[in-house]
Amino acid sequence: MINYTDRLTLLMRDIVSRVEALSFINIDDILVFARFGRVRTDGAFATCHCLSLPPSEPGYYFWRDRSTGEITRRSDWFVTKSPIVTVNGRQMKYLISFALPRFCDQSLDRSRKERFYRRASDAWIAKLDTVIHELYHIDPEQNGIRRIEKSDGTYAAHCHGPQFFTQVAEMVSEYLDSRPDPSTYEFLQHDFATLTAKHDLVVATSFRSFPSYPQRYTERLEAQPAFDASVATVEVAPWKEARRREHYTETDLHIREFLLDTSRRCVPGRAVRAA
Repeated sequence: MINYTDRLTLLMRDIVSRVEALSFINIDDILVFARFGRVRTDGAFATCHCLSLPPSEPGYYFWRDRSTGEITRRSDWFVTKSPIVTVNGRQMKYLISFALPRFCDQSLDRSRKERFYRRASDAWIAKLDTVIHELYHIDPEQNGIRRIEKSDGTYAAHCHGPQFFTQVAEMVSEYLDSRPDPSTYEFLQHDFATLTAKHDLVVATSFRSFPSYPQRYTERLEAQPAFDASVATVEVAPWKEARRREHYTETDLHIREFLLDTSRRCVPGRAVRAA
């Protein structure tokens, strides 16, 4: 079998040791996990999730009358918080998720990345680009998602843009020019069908609550701030306490087998370590 998230983690460790712009990253602060994503469907190939964001400023939801614009209903005040994820006693700062098997079958053809690479036939370069793309989202201060500075010194409104893709492509070239051991990235050179034929099983670390995973959540403030007089008497919507997890550990991880159209927990006797 091949544990895809283990291989991705080893690849990331090698990348940050060779690419100067990513050298501040400690891979031990990152948990790589897999989510299910069908091939030939829309959706992200991978996503960087920040766990080090501080609680948000207090806020509330409100609803307006479409004709008058007046606020007719509001929620209680709340804050948004990040869950805590610890693995073997170490608190994770970021999660990076990969959509399997979709990630394995991506191509440069007709993608936004294609123009940056001379040999568009090397489809696997698209996967290396995605890995570095997600690592580049990690903010050097590690307190959020990286903000991209424009040529005029201001920050782009979005975390993606032409400059972002150019910089990622430059880091891909820097990594490959450093002549890494081909065995480190060899698994990227195969699509999902080839991986399955070669290794029999394609497995990855996932959360036991699959397809759910740690995400930011809202928490009602016990001491409710005073509202402006204009909305103080507006109807307050009942607060619905959503089910949430505030703390995850390695016991919340398991190994999952990924197939072309579904995924399932590994059968007993074939499981490997999840962390």
